[in-house]
Amino acid sequence: MAQNTRTVPAGTPTNVTQKHAKGGIGESILRPDGTLKVTGEFAYSSDMWHEDMLWGQTLRSTVAHAEIVSIDVSEALAMPGVYAVLTYDDLPAEMKNYGLEIQDTPVLADGRVRHHGEPVALVAADHPETARRAAAKIKIDYRELPLVTDEASALAPDAPLIHENRDDHHIGHVPHPNIVHRQPIIRGDVEEARKRADVIVEGEYTFGMQDQAFLGPESGLAVPSEDGGVELYVATQWLHSDLKQIAPVLGLPPEKVRMTLSGVGGAFGGREDISMQIHACLLALATNKPVKIVYNRFESFFGHVHRHPAKLYYEHGATKDGKLTHMKCRIVLDGGAYASASPAVVGNASSLSVGPYVLDDVDIEAIALYTNNPPCGAMRGFGAVQACFAYEAQMDKLAAKLGMDPVEFRQLNAMEQGTIMPTGQVVDAPAPVAELLRRVKARPLPPERQWESAGESADVRALPGGLSNTTHGEGVVRGVGYAVGIKNVGFSEGFDDYSTARVRLEVINGEPVAMVHTAMAEVGQGGITVHTQIVRTELGVTQVTIHPADTQVGSAGSTSASRQTYMTGGAVKNTCEAVREALLEIGRRKNGSYHPAWATAELLLEGGKVVTDGGEVLADIADILGDEAIDLELEFRHAPTEPFDLVTGQGNGHVQYTFAAHRAVVEVDTELGLVKVVELATAQDVGKALNMLSVVGQIQGGTTQGLGVAIMEEIIVDPKTAKVRNPSFTDYLIPTILDTPTIPVDVLELADPKAPYGLRGMGEAPTLSSTPAVIAAIRQATGLEIDKTPIRPEALTGTL
Repeated sequence: MAQNTRTVPAGTPTNVTQKHAKGGIGESILRPDGTLKVTGEFAYSSDMWHEDMLWGQTLRSTVAHAEIVSIDVSEALAMPGVYAVLTYDDLPAEMKNYGLEIQDTPVLADGRVRHHGEPVALVAADHPETARRAAAKIKIDYRELPLVTDEASALAPDAPLIHENRDDHHIGHVPHPNIVHRQPIIRGDVEEARKRADVIVEGEYTFGMQDQAFLGPESGLAVPSEDGGVELYVATQWLHSDLKQIAPVLGLPPEKVRMTLSGVGGAFGGREDISMQIHACLLALATNKPVKIVYNRFESFFGHVHRHPAKLYYEHGATKDGKLTHMKCRIVLDGGAYASASPAVVGNASSLSVGPYVLDDVDIEAIALYTNNPPCGAMRGFGAVQACFAYEAQMDKLAAKLGMDPVEFRQLNAMEQGTIMPTGQVVDAPAPVAELLRRVKARPLPPERQWESAGESADVRALPGGLSNTTHGEGVVRGVGYAVGIKNVGFSEGFDDYSTARVRLEVINGEPVAMVHTAMAEVGQGGITVHTQIVRTELGVTQVTIHPADTQVGSAGSTSASRQTYMTGGAVKNTCEAVREALLEIGRRKNGSYHPAWATAELLLEGGKVVTDGGEVLADIADILGDEAIDLELEFRHAPTEPFDLVTGQGNGHVQYTFAAHRAVVEVDTELGLVKVVELATAQDVGKALNMLSVVGQIQGGTTQGLGVAIMEEIIVDPKTAKVRNPSFTDYLIPTILDTPTIPVDVLELADPKAPYGLRGMGEAPTLSSTPAVIAAIRQATGLEIDKTPIRPEALTGTL
């Protein structure tokens, strides 16, 4: 029987060890990977290396919708240095599709391409340039087909079907096969409530397609093993989900696909889907050599899903004293060519579409379409971002029509603990919406026209246009805007959301050491830091080692949905508690006869010792363990959820809610349409800050991503060809340090009693309300009714 050998390539993650005297939860300890990253020493997935490896290259479609008439790979195969060229016909297994929920995405185009940039063929060669040139020699004859690019073309009676013969579980309740999923929510009597409204406002809003724009491109290394399996080192957000999709299309049992997380250069939802994982494995197995694939920036724009662009139609009513009466909305999300996470995004968009407000009478519909546009799926905020932009614009419209202060109007209608959501779910933890708004409003405003008071030392970077030196202050007007949002935490709608942690406690060189092993993807959120803090708190040890994440331990779920600290942190906490009890049982067995406190006192682990709750030291942990080791692996689950009813939308669909508010201060050059965001203050309830430094960093990062989609970020898709027009950081702009304003952060800690340590997932909430706050400030400065993101200069100057 052949033995499985694991050749570990250069750049493989190694154990990360922290050693501090304290460093438990609540402290702002430094990240163990932080110094390595800022000095350029951290090994990312693109740094992986194997001495005899080949390079993989993907050939992608140049058209958005077409039949593949023929593929000629002969010239590519004839090139020196080329080891393999693969197409759909070369796939080894009966299963040739994959997908997060619906397996509708072909590994390689199945005789038809459905979007611009779809993978059609793969090449493995001994040099990346050889692989690129070989791919360019593959000849493909396309017969272009009619395009589906928007709701009208998708739902027309004679519309081309993006996926014929659908058999997924959503097809039975959608009115058209080009609708991926539909979720209505009906509560109360909207028409009757409408009669009570003294004012009614309507709005139609457009939200652009945003890219995650992570700086580390998709990359990984596949190494064939002697047992016929494959080792895959890859940057991803969810190892076990990848494994579930990879193994069937390789024709391998899961145990023969062994995955290890390599260094991840950002994610934000864009690594939740498969990108190059299957392609690298196919080439490695076909050539029996290690194969590395690294996307360049151009290919990265085609290699992952994006945030759903959306059309949102809203109607709100209110009484003359400012109480909301009803809400009607219809949300249309463009899911692109493949389903990805669209069904779950629809669930979020619909269930959170009212915002953090009390509304008893609602009529909501959210759908996601199949089109020939780029596939869209998970991105930070996950359906709640698009809805927040629309409902917050509506709040400003209502306040203006009633002559009320926009913050006071929101506070008057703000939900609180005990509020019933439109889905019928009770908000069972603190919901300090009014207080968050109060805090951002109460913060002093930054001085106006600072460049004038500075005199000759004026810094043009403080002006709209910055270093382009386009203005010296003429035509510049200030605006202030507010917004608040609500986001769910964790996987919803009945999904079996759990996480696994293994903890080993032993004595090394006379000192107790804890090893934590999870499959959590560290994508920059600081999870490994929090895990060390939890272990120090629960086990009282100073030395904690984090084992590289891999599939040799149970699933940790996805690093998304603001869930990892709650879920895998909860798993680490629970496992540590079990390890602690096992240690104390050993202590009772060894030392119980020497001190009655072993049997009667509340015992704690602190500073490497067993102590009573009164502080009396009973024993050293190292002495209790001796040569023994405690090694336990446990799962953690949150409270169960349930699917939303497909007719009424009722159901306890979410685990937890989280809230954030923003105040944006902008200065707009109304003549040139240039915007300078001066300050973007925020307040957020995080339940319990396990590491305040990391919390503030996450809030500021999420706020900046919301700023980006407000004024600059958008993937432009040509409506005539469905081709992406700006797949580069030259043309797709993201905020730099010069674009990012001061971001003061006010953190509340109102514990959720159901969550570990009372914490709330908090990584996504700041991305919601920062966008509408910036847009509201621009509206106030210009007097324009802005209903689209991002807002471009030509829209502000009327030169569209």
